[in-house]
Amino acid sequence: MRTRPARLQKGDLVGIVSPSSSPNMKKLEKGLQYLEQLGLRYILGDSIQNKRHYLAGTDEERAADLEAMLKNPEVKAIFCSSGGYGAARAANHLDFTLFEENPKIFWGYSDATFLHSAIGQLANMVTFHGPTISGIGSDGLPERTKLMFKQLFEPAEIYYDESISPLHTIHSGRVRGQIVGGNLTLIANSLGTKFEIDTLGKVLLIEDMGLEPAQIDTLLNQLRQARKFEQAAGIIIGDFTKADTRFYSDSPSVEQLMEEYFRNIGKPVVSGFKIGHDDLNVAIPLGVDVILDADQKVLAMLPGVE
Repeated sequence: MRTRPARLQKGDLVGIVSPSSSPNMKKLEKGLQYLEQLGLRYILGDSIQNKRHYLAGTDEERAADLEAMLKNPEVKAIFCSSGGYGAARAANHLDFTLFEENPKIFWGYSDATFLHSAIGQLANMVTFHGPTISGIGSDGLPERTKLMFKQLFEPAEIYYDESISPLHTIHSGRVRGQIVGGNLTLIANSLGTKFEIDTLGKVLLIEDMGLEPAQIDTLLNQLRQARKFEQAAGIIIGDFTKADTRFYSDSPSVEQLMEEYFRNIGKPVVSGFKIGHDDLNVAIPLGVDVILDADQKVLAMLPGVE
């Protein structure tokens, strides 16, 4: 059982960091206004607007920002400002005992997947796969995307069924296990490192954006050869947006690829979850126990906060 961070209260101070790329500041400002509507106060990390090529400052600066938020007793949660690239580089400079000693809400997705896995494995802590703060500053977001922040204020089970989005059973079955994963590229990037994702007996979430089918095929094959699917108890397939064919005109669809990889896997696999790179981004806790019922097309999750 992983440690669950304490719930938020109105008036709490939260920290905003950029462990990857720097955010679009106009969108970030709109996202920060939403945090204020939730009754939260915020502080920005020192390097949040730094620029070093595609990174928000040096690896050391980005890691130091995150550690400063962990050490600050007034900060009750840490939110990623944006995705992009660089979290895996910052991970090399992080002291993960600080997460154990200061269990706080950590929230982000996409490039933050690398940190979710590392924090879960090295600090045994629940984290949250949810939209970045600049992401919620985008126009026209579905209300459900924003409402998912409410789970941080009151422990609540999350129940995902076809009332949220159409779901497709690739392989039948029912399983209970700890949910791990996130962005497919970052999961594959962890292989062979000290942060390599552990899927043994776990329910694995995969999602990604901007990859054509051949690239998705490459990453799925890598995880299959690393036995990550074999070791998992079940598979949840989130959004694979902007998966347009660019180099191979005879590519299979993403749906055909998933069928090829998972239809004979012998464990529950369900696709269609709006978890990932889409306007509707259902935020979930990682590291909690879930029940995946592929026959009923239901995913039920325990609360992520105490």
